[in-house]
Amino acid sequence: MKSRSPRWAKSVALLLIAAMVSSCGLPRVGPNKREIYAGSVQREGDAFVVSVNDRVTRATAVQPALGFTEEFKRAGLIGSDTIRPGDVLGLTIWENVDDGLLAGAATNQTVLEEVQVDGAGFIFVPYAGRIRAAGNTPEAIRRIITSKLDEQTPDPQVEVRRLAGDGATVSLIGSVGAQGVYPIERPTRTLSTMLASAGGVTIQPEVAQITVVRGDQRSKVWFQDLFKHPGFDIALRGGDRILVEEDTRAFTALGATGAQARLPFDSPTLSAVEAIAQVGGLQSTTADPTGVFILRNEPAEIANQVLGRNDLVGAQRMVYVLDLTRPNGMFMARDFAVRDEDTIYVTEAPFTQWSRTISSLLAPVTSVGSLASTAQTLSGN
Repeated sequence: MKSRSPRWAKSVALLLIAAMVSSCGLPRVGPNKREIYAGSVQREGDAFVVSVNDRVTRATAVQPALGFTEEFKRAGLIGSDTIRPGDVLGLTIWENVDDGLLAGAATNQTVLEEVQVDGAGFIFVPYAGRIRAAGNTPEAIRRIITSKLDEQTPDPQVEVRRLAGDGATVSLIGSVGAQGVYPIERPTRTLSTMLASAGGVTIQPEVAQITVVRGDQRSKVWFQDLFKHPGFDIALRGGDRILVEEDTRAFTALGATGAQARLPFDSPTLSAVEAIAQVGGLQSTTADPTGVFILRNEPAEIANQVLGRNDLVGAQRMVYVLDLTRPNGMFMARDFAVRDEDTIYVTEAPFTQWSRTISSLLAPVTSVGSLASTAQTLSGN
């Protein structure tokens, strides 16, 4: 009579085989929770593993503060009629005689187009001589020329027009409708109106950044803040260089998420919930909602605040843990700010690896059964 092994012995054997197969290294998306915790400083690793709570959220809520400096904001509007070196003027002179100083015999009108103000701020007008133009308005220049010519021709009439020149211009480059050099005129004396004159921005307004370079000073602002905060709609100065570019910040998503990729920020601020949603959420069949990790190199001042210490020096490797199954887990994820170069990693649920182990054990049995079935079919023929 044959002895039969008890069922528990078979179960133990199956578990031992499963453990052996599992130890051989089945395919998976990355480390599990146990392995991440094993690499913590608390267990002689090199990263601090910290559970996210309200205090941690407040300590890590550091976002790029964009905004113009006081020097930019204090600059007043330029008088649109004030002439500057490099500006171009148009002059028309009427003389009240048949044979005038400037006009020919057939006409009493003389037109001087594109009279440029030189670097010293002067223009030259025949019979009126060298006239100071920079710092004056077109009306003041008209009176000066009239006074000069009145001594030589009776009752002259003078018109002075300010044309577009390079004396008060700004350059716009980057993601704008039309890059180029634009004069500062009455309708375009502020940053927002100048951008509108150039056709506006051609990228998503939520991620558009405006940089203004003035001499050796540089300042940057979010495009939408020009309209949220009127103080950021600064007055322009001749020679300003304006760059419109897309936000370059990005984060990386790995593990049991809808997509594993490096993705750009789609708004000035990005929470963990929004970042997870941006990659398609967690994989419902494999993700472990208790194991959402955010990895970053944290500056020492923030790391000390998070850990309640004051002895850390230099950037620290930090692993922040979110458990979405807790009553306040989703709120914590909504309030936790994702930053540039963060890595979001979602571990797989324990049953996922177990399922792979079982599948790997049953695969040979299934293959043998298939071969036996095929052999029986062939022998039956």
